[in-house]
Amino acid sequence: MTTGIEGTFAPHPGAAPLPRMIAAQAALETRMLLRHGEQLLLTVVIPTLVLVLFSAVQIVDVPVRTAAGAGARVDFLAPGVLALAVLSTAFTGQAISTGFERRYGVLKRLAASPLPRWALMTAKTCAVLVTELLQVLLLSVVAFTLGWSPQGGLLAVALLLVAGTAAFSGLGLLMAGTLRAEATLAAANLVFVLLLVGGGVIVPLSRFPGPLRTVLELLPVSALSDGLRQVLQHGAGMPWADLGVLAGWAVLSLGAAARFFRWE
Repeated sequence: MTTGIEGTFAPHPGAAPLPRMIAAQAALETRMLLRHGEQLLLTVVIPTLVLVLFSAVQIVDVPVRTAAGAGARVDFLAPGVLALAVLSTAFTGQAISTGFERRYGVLKRLAASPLPRWALMTAKTCAVLVTELLQVLLLSVVAFTLGWSPQGGLLAVALLLVAGTAAFSGLGLLMAGTLRAEATLAAANLVFVLLLVGGGVIVPLSRFPGPLRTVLELLPVSALSDGLRQVLQHGAGMPWADLGVLAGWAVLSLGAAARFFRWE
């Protein structure tokens, strides 16, 4: 004769709590990001080379506070390269990896799990934030070696980076969840190159004609570059206009990704 309570089983079947599922998925996404050599080339090597090359060699004229030199140029370039690092990880890298996960059926299998679509996006964004933290530390060390002298406060920088990450993550997931993997690969790389040149990262937006400059200033990478530059180069407070542009892109892109993202 059994003495246990009828209908009681251990372990109790069912899905794990949602925060635990998100944390586990975020840890997995982070390991996958850090293991891919192609991702490391895009997220670490290219931004570092851009920072070192354009700081050491006067390829592009940039506005500086002192006489021309590597130390003066890096004050302008370092904030833009930090924005480039966010773009490469949150948008380009994430769009490509997610697009091929969708093609190979990885996302289809995840769709059959208890993990909601928005929770998967949250986990991927958390993985991107961890990767970006490592990027910022590495690029900051390189910039300090080149003579960088940042101004301003860390809180403003952190808010800008988080808002930029949210905006680019939404755009990357929207692209990966609606286009074919091959189209995502081509489009994400093309957008990366175009924004590298026309997003205020290494070429000041003042070099562009007035009407075109007005349009470029509304892009998320331009807002992130300008906001970081206002704080780190000029010592300004919170650049609310740039933060507002990033917040607007974040809301629109994440909302569209949550609405139109397809698992297969």
